[in-house]
Amino acid sequence: MDALAERFAQKIRHAGLESLATAGMDGTIVKDSTAEDSVSPPPRPSVTTEREQPLVSTAYLECHPLLLHQQIEQFSDTLMSSFALESPGSAKPRKLAILPLFLLPGVHVMEDIPHEIALAQQALGEAIELDLRPAIGSHPGLHRLVTECMATQPVEAWILLAHGSRRSNAHKPVEDLAERLGAMFAYWSVPPSLESRLLELSQLGIRSVGILPYFLFAGGITDAIAQTVETFAQQFPTLKLHLAPPLSASSELTDLLVDLAQDEGDGQ
Repeated sequence: MDALAERFAQKIRHAGLESLATAGMDGTIVKDSTAEDSVSPPPRPSVTTEREQPLVSTAYLECHPLLLHQQIEQFSDTLMSSFALESPGSAKPRKLAILPLFLLPGVHVMEDIPHEIALAQQALGEAIELDLRPAIGSHPGLHRLVTECMATQPVEAWILLAHGSRRSNAHKPVEDLAERLGAMFAYWSVPPSLESRLLELSQLGIRSVGILPYFLFAGGITDAIAQTVETFAQQFPTLKLHLAPPLSASSELTDLLVDLAQDEGDGQ
């Protein structure tokens, strides 16, 4: 997240955008009662003026001592202090763009984040307008990014392995993407499972299978996936399994974020 935020800040500076903030949580972070003990919150960003570098911060829906709306309010205080130094007495409202780093339009994207933003907006009043942008998973450019990841390994079949969601219709983007890629889709938390897909491919006589974890960053779940794939390699001895890395904080992913951040005619 820190590496992605740094790349993002550099690119929006060159793109001429102002005062943006990324707010998200990598779905690979462990979501249990011990998570806060094992995940350290990111350092509070240093304050610079807009002329030096756009103000960018990271925030987290889970695994952080503060709730998301509290993190947004805290960063908004930093923004207001910076604005006061640059334009004393200015009453011009400011806009804070929030970019959800989530791949699926599940409960977090469609319910939890909007709720937290509404709480933050209520607390901030009219001083700062919170602008929730589309989640990264909605960007059509992900097709190209995933295609490039798959091109690194020649295999007979690919499985796009996403986390999954309990929200209806949340899986459609993954399934549409898999169809465009000519790949199978599977989910870590809901059916169809990776095991069931490997069984199908084995029965079809496939010999080599690529598994692409459809996650932004490495973490607890991708570690568990790697361990599970090792087990499946013994369970399906006729299959040669290749586990690709998650998408990671690449320059290409940063470009997609910058694209989502730009909103013509904003006047931020």
